[in-house]
Amino acid sequence: MTLPNYHIAVIAGDGIGTEVMPPAQRLLEVAGARYGFSFEWEELEWGCEYYARTGAMMPETGLAQLAECDQILLGAVGYPGVPDHVSLWGLLIPIRRAFQQYINLRPIKLLPGIESPLRKVPAGGIDFLVVRENNEGEYSESGGRLYRGSPQEIAIQESVFSRFGVERAMRYAIGLAEQREGKLASATKSNGIIHTMPFWDEIFRELGAEHPNLEISEYHIDALAALFVLDPARFDVVVASNLFGDILTDLGAAIIGSIGIAPSANLNPEKEFPSMFEPVHGSAPDIAGQGKANPLGQVWAASMMLDHLGHQDAGEAIMAAMGHVLEETEVRTPDLGGSASTEEVSEALINAFNAAAPA
Repeated sequence: MTLPNYHIAVIAGDGIGTEVMPPAQRLLEVAGARYGFSFEWEELEWGCEYYARTGAMMPETGLAQLAECDQILLGAVGYPGVPDHVSLWGLLIPIRRAFQQYINLRPIKLLPGIESPLRKVPAGGIDFLVVRENNEGEYSESGGRLYRGSPQEIAIQESVFSRFGVERAMRYAIGLAEQREGKLASATKSNGIIHTMPFWDEIFRELGAEHPNLEISEYHIDALAALFVLDPARFDVVVASNLFGDILTDLGAAIIGSIGIAPSANLNPEKEFPSMFEPVHGSAPDIAGQGKANPLGQVWAASMMLDHLGHQDAGEAIMAAMGHVLEETEVRTPDLGGSASTEEVSEALINAFNAAAPA
């Protein structure tokens, strides 16, 4: 029997992205050796540093190159002197839209051995998922600017919500809630945003009525953000628009101890196109090149990629290795209060993985 060999596009990107990617690749290769699959890496030097050299975040053939790959691993994008909107609209958003990665899935889970900055949160006391609509909403190209540079200058930015786009994100979230505790919360702001958010709410209620087995609830985004801090244990699955989901998940990363450990999956659930897996943290130019970047966010994203590929056993084994290192050792990078280097954390993860008996 021929074992699966996955062609993975690797965009390490900028700053610490180039430092946290190799540990994730090493662990994926070790997992593949145990669980019966392998990888062919296509290393792509795209990102802001590439932009500084070429004037583009990726080549004109970039999307065609990615289309030939099974999945995409992304490190971090960002470079001094390159505006953030250039990096986002030149690389990430074109990838998400070209490959219909309409779900951004982010687990908000307090890992073993990490204390939340929130008071009164016990070990394991935070464990929910945020489903962010990833292709439309507030991140629209509709709009423009008039009378630039004058006192009368005007900037217009329009949100675009389609029934098709909202429904498919909500149906995905419903599916996850039905597999978990059966609770689904929606982020809205229909008291202040008069057209798009009532539209969002109407669709949420329609779909919720089709699933009476679920406990559904709606929260205004400001109240929801407060509850992430005051009572995170109440949540199971949260569905949100593009902007709201973006903000909520960074808050979620903070309450689980460090944005450096949080992962993200940009999913094409139908698997017609490649999906993209990345840590939430940025390129962190202030610590780049110092060997102290936390690789756990990239490793967790790699575990999510294995889940998407159908190798949940291997993904769980990687998460178990992370849990062992955090709970049973003192090997931690500075963002988690330790003094270990990126390489030392990588070695500890490999050792923990190898020491564990296969499930």
